[in-house]
Amino acid sequence: MANNTETAQVSLDPEPAHVISATVESQDSTGDDIARALHDALQGLPSHIVKDLVSIGVCCRCIFRLFGTRDNIYSCSSLSPSILSSVLREHEDSSRRPTAEELEVEVVLCTLCLGILQFTYCDDKEMVVKKSANDMAVVISELVKQEGYQIDSFSLEVSIPPLILENEHLFWLYMKSKYGSELWFQGRSLSQCISAKDALKFYLTQPLEALLDCKSGMSAFRIRLTYTHSKASKMVQSVAVSTQGTGNIADSIDDCVVGDIEYSGLADVTIERSFDGLRDNGSSQCFKFPLEKVNEACHLVLLCHRTPIYFGGRYMKYSRNVSQTRWIIDDERMGEASVEEIIGSNILPMCKGDNHKFHAAGREDIDVRMLGSGRPFLVEIQNARHIPSEALVKEIEIKINDLENKLVGVKNLKVVGNEGWTLIHEGEAEKQKQYAALVWISRPLEDEDLESISSLKDTKILQRTPIRVLHRRSPLEREKIIHWMKIERIGGSSQYFLLHLCTQAGTYIKEFVHGDLGRTHPSVGSILGCRAEIVQLDVTDVKMDCFQTE
Repeated sequence: MANNTETAQVSLDPEPAHVISATVESQDSTGDDIARALHDALQGLPSHIVKDLVSIGVCCRCIFRLFGTRDNIYSCSSLSPSILSSVLREHEDSSRRPTAEELEVEVVLCTLCLGILQFTYCDDKEMVVKKSANDMAVVISELVKQEGYQIDSFSLEVSIPPLILENEHLFWLYMKSKYGSELWFQGRSLSQCISAKDALKFYLTQPLEALLDCKSGMSAFRIRLTYTHSKASKMVQSVAVSTQGTGNIADSIDDCVVGDIEYSGLADVTIERSFDGLRDNGSSQCFKFPLEKVNEACHLVLLCHRTPIYFGGRYMKYSRNVSQTRWIIDDERMGEASVEEIIGSNILPMCKGDNHKFHAAGREDIDVRMLGSGRPFLVEIQNARHIPSEALVKEIEIKINDLENKLVGVKNLKVVGNEGWTLIHEGEAEKQKQYAALVWISRPLEDEDLESISSLKDTKILQRTPIRVLHRRSPLEREKIIHWMKIERIGGSSQYFLLHLCTQAGTYIKEFVHGDLGRTHPSVGSILGCRAEIVQLDVTDVKMDCFQTE
């Protein structure tokens, strides 16, 4: 019960409840059915305590969960304190049955769960909504279907105000103080109670499984119910006030907004620790109980989303006027397009996602082509409604490669799991890259130059941060390795040649050629003993194992 937000299966293991159909009304119970179910559930519970809790505004479902009852009683769609009181009175008058008025669901909000387990809440229009568990399941399933999600499982997440946890602690201190000497209370602890969060998930999971026609469990598709309340948790608020100015509250309770709205799970830990001493000495005199009447329901925000899906592959960039990612400077676009936009804009519609992000194993400058086997990349699709089949992914690859402008191409595109991140990051530090550079030198190329260049193997160079990137990079000196080089003559030219080379990842190739005013040493210019300038550069291979062309 300590975590404020949880993604897990309900930790209850009840007997199978009635299986519902899409027409959820089939589960509604008659007055006699409800009375009989209540009578069975109440067996073994101290009736005077139940009456006490009813009198102080605790709802039926909270009474049963706080006693740790794991029974089909939770399946009853119409549970109200008046029905519970009526069943309790049957011990005095066995001929009495609940009246029609008593079968009406009461609108009084529970002092413990704030109406959450009565399925009462405020919607986004500030209207108070009252539903049954089945009705709420229908609302959730309709949202999933309206959004067009393609699912084969789901995970139900619930976030509740920490005020409810505080209420439960106060309740337990009250019970211990008033009934701690009674035999039935001996050996009991708050940890044996069923949390409001788990109880709510228990009520909703089975009807949702029937309506969505899939099972609940660990899933990439999440249904999230977030309840908030305008009344701040007094305990968390008092801790926040007492630590104001020390920085402790900011360090320990991330995302906590004192005065209301939302707390992280650490807020619950704060409440747990604050009550530890009181639980040990059994004192509750400093806390007000019974709790104040609840006049306002929790606000409910219902969201559905899928965790990101990833497409991995290798891209080629054939243009010297295309950036890797969208590049805007002072509201002016640099280049005619980007690899990110071309690939992402073709994948996103197929997945019906909200947006996409592009990740690659390194990058090349806008005026550098990416050729050969291509550069490994990942496209992250957020909140995808559809998961494309292998055949559809192949269609996307063909579509990108057949674009009229031929700016970008892709190879070996496929849907990958989170292991795609691992493959890219593990290979990034160790990868080697091959280049082809068109170089001009200030004197005619000689045969000795070819030998002096090709004879160098695993040459270590020192590179200070290039002048051209000093405005955005730290001024550091890095050691890099040039694994091999060779010169290819260009017919009809004595001062231009192609330089083929393989280097350690992260080497600044342009600066290695011209020396960057001595900031890179040695350089091609210093090795040949003349001025050298790079005219054009292509990446011809990125040596990494991930997303290799099949």
